[in-house]
Amino acid sequence: MFDLKELERALDIVGQAVPATPAHAWPLLAERLGTRVVVKHENHTPIGAFKVRGGLVYLERLKRERPNIPGIISATRGNHGQSLAFAASRHGVPAVIYVPRGNSVEKNRAMKAFGAELVEHGEDFQAAAEEAQRRAQFTGLHMVPSFHPDLVRGVATYALELFRTAPDLDVLYVPIGQGSGISGCIMARDLLGLKTEIVGVQSTEAPSYALSFAAGKIVTTKTSNTLADGMATRIPDADAFALIRKGASRIVQVTDDEVAAAIRVYWTDTHNLAEGAGAAALAAALQEKTKLSGKRVGLVLSGGNIDFDLFKRWVMADAPPQRVVA
Repeated sequence: MFDLKELERALDIVGQAVPATPAHAWPLLAERLGTRVVVKHENHTPIGAFKVRGGLVYLERLKRERPNIPGIISATRGNHGQSLAFAASRHGVPAVIYVPRGNSVEKNRAMKAFGAELVEHGEDFQAAAEEAQRRAQFTGLHMVPSFHPDLVRGVATYALELFRTAPDLDVLYVPIGQGSGISGCIMARDLLGLKTEIVGVQSTEAPSYALSFAAGKIVTTKTSNTLADGMATRIPDADAFALIRKGASRIVQVTDDEVAAAIRVYWTDTHNLAEGAGAAALAAALQEKTKLSGKRVGLVLSGGNIDFDLFKRWVMADAPPQRVVA
């Protein structure tokens, strides 16, 4: 898909807008998991998620090759759309983003704030994506897919940063939505010649990649009703699946309740706010805690864009009452 030199070039492009994000070893997480843990904080980017990297690399090439591009169009549950809106605004390119009805209110607001025209359509991501594709065909707007080599090369820059900071990771847990993040991790690991085991994470309510991985072929689902919207995928991308099947060791499924518990752990142990997909890697590590003894574990906190109402429902509802000392 790309070589190390091309990945380094992508890091230069991303670095013009996004400083390297931290990778912290949190002692309370280490105590909780009973082993060494490093968290890659992609919640600390200008859009609060790793996706910004892919948008910057994609738009840089698109604008260079087609300087008079009339605009872009795409579909998202939030972070992909924020990435494209952020990158498009830096290049002066109009962006139209489709989202399903009932999408995250705060992610919608963020996309608009970055300059995108937002359109609500359909009941899930797939319906929104199909409508965006139809509109692209008759408007002349450039359709940006959810998975593309440029997007993977862009998001792989966070893995390059992480592996150069922590080259001795034994296992890295990565959430899977449309597959760019885990694909970027696999590519970066292989290009650096490392042996880190990469484990994908999906929701039990949207397990299309997990089912496909187990079956050895593409398996779709009829619904993707997880509250962790960054993992709400019904139809795997064939190219992403091929790379994941070859380069990941397994895919762990986590429930929404496990994700909610992981969000609470991030908040109490690190004072970082994670969205559903952002906490999925920790949820999987907690589920597999007994397998991790003596290993150095990496966790991708892929984003922190959780709606306040969902935060209250998932986190604050179970929070113990605070004792005020005068």
